[in-house]
Amino acid sequence: MAMATFLLHSLPSFAPHIIPSLPAASRLSVSCFRFSILGNDLFVYPKSSAASGVFFGIASTRLARVCFSVRGLSLPSSLPKSVLERPRKEHAIVASAVEVGGMTINRDEVVKENDPTNNVPDSVFAKIGLQLHRRDDHPLGILKNEIYKYFDERFSGLFDKFDDLGPIVSVKENFDDVLVPPDHVSRSYNDTYYINSETVLRCHTSAHQAQMLRDGYTHFLVTGDVYRRDSIDSTHYPVFHQMEGFRVFKPKHWQTIGVDGTTHTVNDLKATLEGLAHRLFGNVETRWVETYFPFTMPSFELEILFRGKWMEVLGCGVTEEAVLQNNGQAGATAWAFGLGLERLAMVLFEIPDIRLFWSNDRRFTSQFQAGQLGVKFKPFSKFPPCYKDISFWVNESFTENNLCEIVRGVAGDLVEELTLIDTFTNKKAMTSNCFRITYRSMERSLTDEEINQLQAKVREELQSKLNVTLR
Repeated sequence: MAMATFLLHSLPSFAPHIIPSLPAASRLSVSCFRFSILGNDLFVYPKSSAASGVFFGIASTRLARVCFSVRGLSLPSSLPKSVLERPRKEHAIVASAVEVGGMTINRDEVVKENDPTNNVPDSVFAKIGLQLHRRDDHPLGILKNEIYKYFDERFSGLFDKFDDLGPIVSVKENFDDVLVPPDHVSRSYNDTYYINSETVLRCHTSAHQAQMLRDGYTHFLVTGDVYRRDSIDSTHYPVFHQMEGFRVFKPKHWQTIGVDGTTHTVNDLKATLEGLAHRLFGNVETRWVETYFPFTMPSFELEILFRGKWMEVLGCGVTEEAVLQNNGQAGATAWAFGLGLERLAMVLFEIPDIRLFWSNDRRFTSQFQAGQLGVKFKPFSKFPPCYKDISFWVNESFTENNLCEIVRGVAGDLVEELTLIDTFTNKKAMTSNCFRITYRSMERSLTDEEINQLQAKVREELQSKLNVTLR
């Protein structure tokens, strides 16, 4: 058995670049693989080892460690520079464990294919620990840091910041603690990734709100990756990133100025978030739209007039009294907001496809530098799409999100869009749907052979997992 030890910087990039460089006869057979993620640029230094393969990745803030066994592998004595720079084909390598926030998360504890209470696929588990928002020269990290800087300047030393909290939370933390009704659609297996009936991958960073309050924090920003089963198009992805902001006021804050707690809280909320909108987008016109969230009342959406159209920036509101009372802050008021980093970054950096945020292609990653907000993305190429239609008779349990999970599980980021293009019901009351799958890589041209293989696999899994009848 040939083994190897590497030093590397930016662990997320290593596997796709190393594997294509190896001879076909010596491709990896990974039996155990463990890592924590950080860093950006990739540097590889091969050494031999007689015991096991260990990768060490060192970045600016912490250590990344990988352990795995490699069978039948003879590594080249050096890797050419071109290997690190050229576009590469996608390879599905799934870790057996990841480290996030100092905790180890094992795959077998998250992905349970034979457990009916579990619906987490390998494609989603593979994203845990990548933490794009912690990379200072990634668009999401640049945006996060700019928001942090705004809060530091407006409220010097007031807000505590958290961006390394684990994504596995209880149903209670994700829903009950923030007053999501028992029958709310977001609790369904169609919308949320359940590890088991009592544990989920967080749907929002609000899942940490109650614990923060119980731990005594009254002013905090929480940033992290969140997980939702969703449609397939250029603006939706099953893993994205949110920031939650929270500020508590005591009676002394509003009594001294002669207003009630809600009025004082709303005024401070709107002033703070209008200032944030101007910080990110310049001197834009803003407006407030009343809306509904389970955990705030009143609730608002902040919109800006951007390029001639009103665009939502974030949702927010005055925290429900029950949230405060249940978590050690009785008698206080508070405001909370939540924003999606991808939504804003796609506008600020003019990034047209949400999949690009996950790209390791240097033609993408090299365009951004720490502290440079709003650098406009320059498309490096536009590869042709390939369209494949699939028609089938649906059953009562069919949902489009389940179909999206299958297509993503098979094609990964090679699938660009899934669209319902036709539906009809026959005289026997049987309904048929026809979906169009758009395949397109952001980094290379796809071949007819590989697309046909993907489509055949989609058809196979559609029948076996969703029990539909193909037409």
